[in-house]
Amino acid sequence: MRVGGNSDIDGVVRLDAKLARFRWIGRWVRRPRASWRPILLTVLLVAATGFAAGWFHFEYRVDRQTDKFAAREVVKAASEGTVALLSYSPQGLSRDFENAKSRVTGDYRAFYQQFTEQIVTPAAQRAQLITTVRVIRAAVSELHPNSAVVLAFIEQNTSSRDKPEPVKTSSSLRVVLKKVRGSWLIDKLDVL
Repeated sequence: MRVGGNSDIDGVVRLDAKLARFRWIGRWVRRPRASWRPILLTVLLVAATGFAAGWFHFEYRVDRQTDKFAAREVVKAASEGTVALLSYSPQGLSRDFENAKSRVTGDYRAFYQQFTEQIVTPAAQRAQLITTVRVIRAAVSELHPNSAVVLAFIEQNTSSRDKPEPVKTSSSLRVVLKKVRGSWLIDKLDVL
C-alpha cells in the first residue's frame, strides 16, 4: 500500500489525460479535413485544366499538322511515291513494284498490284520496256491533318527493245495522300 496517494485515482487521472490528448488530436484532424476539401478541389481543377491544355497543345495542333513543314513533307512523299509507282525496268520489276507498294495505302495497293500483274509486267517483259519518271513540279492543292491532295507535273521517258531512243511525255497528276501511322501514303493517282 502506498502512502500519500490513491493509486486508483492517479491511474484514472493519467488515463483521462491521455484520452484528452487523443480527443484533441481527433479534433485537430477533423478540423483541417473540412478545410482541405476546397483546397483539394482547387488542386484537382487546376490539374484537370493543365492536362486538357497540354493535351490540346501537343495532340490537337491542326495548325502544326498543316504548316509549311507538313506541306513540304506531303510534296516530298507524293513526288517520291509517284516516281516509285511509275518507274520500272524489266530486270528489276519485282523490286520496283515492292518499293512502290510500300508507298501506297491498303486500298490502292490491291488496285496497283492487279494493274502491275495484268498489264505492266507482261508488257514490260515482252517489249523490254524501261520507264523512268521525273517530277518537274509539285504543289499542295489541299492539306488536312490526315489527308492531302498534290498536283504533280511529271516527265516520263519510255524506251523499249524496238525503240531504244527514249520517248518523252509530260503529264499532270492528281495525287491523293493519306497519313497512315505517321507516314504519308498514296491513296489515289489520277492523270489530269
